[in-house]
Amino acid sequence: MRIPIALKKIWNRRYRTLICFILAIALVSCLRPRASQMAGIAGLTSQIIVSSSVEPNSFNPQLMQEGAEILIYLYEGLVRENDRGEIELALAESWEYSSDRKKIIFTLRKGLKWSDGEPLTADDVVFTYGEIYLNPAIPSYAKDFLQIGQSGKFPIARKLDDRRVTFILPEPFAPFLRTTIMEILPAHVLRSSIIEKDSAGRPLFISTWGTDTDPKQIISNGPYRLESYVPGERITFSKNPYYWRQDDRGHGQPYIDRIIQRTVDNDDTALIQFRSGILDFLKVHPDYFALLKKEEKRGKFTIYNGGMQTGTTVIMFNLNRGIRNGRPLVDPIKSRWFNTVAFRQAVALSIDRHGLVKIIFRGLGGLPNSPIAELSPYYLSPEAGLPVYEYNIHKAKTLLRSSGFRYNEKGQLLDRASNRVRFTLTYNVSDRTLENMAPLIQQNLSQIGIQVDLQPQAIKLVVDKLMNTMDWECQILKGFPMTIEPHDNVNFWYTDSNWHFFNRQPQARQTSVTRRTVAAWEQKIADLYLEGAATIDETKRKQIYATTQKLGQKYLPFIYLVNSLSLVAVRDRIQGVKYSAFQNPFANLYEWKLK
Repeated sequence: MRIPIALKKIWNRRYRTLICFILAIALVSCLRPRASQMAGIAGLTSQIIVSSSVEPNSFNPQLMQEGAEILIYLYEGLVRENDRGEIELALAESWEYSSDRKKIIFTLRKGLKWSDGEPLTADDVVFTYGEIYLNPAIPSYAKDFLQIGQSGKFPIARKLDDRRVTFILPEPFAPFLRTTIMEILPAHVLRSSIIEKDSAGRPLFISTWGTDTDPKQIISNGPYRLESYVPGERITFSKNPYYWRQDDRGHGQPYIDRIIQRTVDNDDTALIQFRSGILDFLKVHPDYFALLKKEEKRGKFTIYNGGMQTGTTVIMFNLNRGIRNGRPLVDPIKSRWFNTVAFRQAVALSIDRHGLVKIIFRGLGGLPNSPIAELSPYYLSPEAGLPVYEYNIHKAKTLLRSSGFRYNEKGQLLDRASNRVRFTLTYNVSDRTLENMAPLIQQNLSQIGIQVDLQPQAIKLVVDKLMNTMDWECQILKGFPMTIEPHDNVNFWYTDSNWHFFNRQPQARQTSVTRRTVAAWEQKIADLYLEGAATIDETKRKQIYATTQKLGQKYLPFIYLVNSLSLVAVRDRIQGVKYSAFQNPFANLYEWKLK
């Protein structure tokens, strides 16, 4: 009886979508000429048009909280990850470890240049790691990945000559090689912004390369450079003439001259633009799969299946008991619920994940239970002991009653003090999956007497709550990473890291929080991640990460929901696409050719 109510809500939204679709048909004739005109401006150049619903909040890679997918066009690190999740060379042509695993020497490729033609040398590598990533005055995401061992020390980068850099580690650090995927930035352009300070004593780097910067001033080392940016409309990237890659015949890559990324507010509009021929690339939502599959041949495009997505959906509660500016971040009554383990377990048991896969993903998905991908050697399967929460309303109610909750005559859940259990669930309003998922979860939790108030918000507000104000109760997140190397997720687990969202510590120059407490299990997971990173023996590493997965599923800081297949539709005129869920769809963009 409850599922149809949720379905009715979804249908109402789809009815509105249908109306929007009909109205949009009238716009297609207007959009087509505009796309053609854009192609005409390019002259004889080749180009493809893609879309994104999110624009960057900054063009500074270290300050990007939104729209960071554009970095795949602009920057490379010393190494990269291939479509199998393996590490391969990028800016570096080789690496070599010392016998004690405390040093690693990278040799850069000959003749590397930045997009302005200046040489890219070991100085840039040392600058990036020493003066940006590990600079205490810069709120860099990289610190979480580079902190080594119980001491929390960082690697030291030293120049040996123009092409060689050595990293000195305080102790053996198994994941270090993978961390060097991070972007290398240009010292000749950015060093002055590190040295010079603003009126508050902060490096000017923090305000450097904002979205109002002249694109020509933004220097890159990847296959493309930033050509232009029209806020709310598009970002244009043009081929980097100094990019290092060449094919077997010595021809420079990439082959496609220009990429235009249109700003498209939602999935429905992107679908309309793809079907009308405006877009060359579309991330396929399961709602569209059957429709697009029928049109595949006639529409002259191919749907690629990359396997199960590596970014899943999760629910998390704000477990932070701290006080900021004299006020608790979370209502103390609700905070007691959220910090009760049995409460979180009951919520997990009450969500019909199989139903979500069937309704939201049309059966094109699966049920994740770990932040570590199933293809990883460190993954712990349910058969090997990973706790799993199967849909069970009776068990959920029993757990709640045993933890001091009770039900009134209306079936509403009350706590010990007779407070009605009610909280707000926040999600990104522009994401179709989350928009459809939220009312179903609301219906699921009503079956155990919990009233959930839905709060759809623009992505900027969602990010602001997570990263700045921290005044939220419950969130659904899409894109929570499931990784091959467990340490790639470490910034979610270290208790003082930037992405420890469920109990976040304010970062540099943010308003402090008092009375924040870290649970014993929370600290234990963080300690195990430290231990796992310092352990070279693979058998021991597997045991360590097996324990972290068990703890994560017992205490549920993240409740894993459902995961869809990773599907993209690409015009057949684009050749050479290699697609895997473990790799950004554009990761081999430099190999793409146009018929």
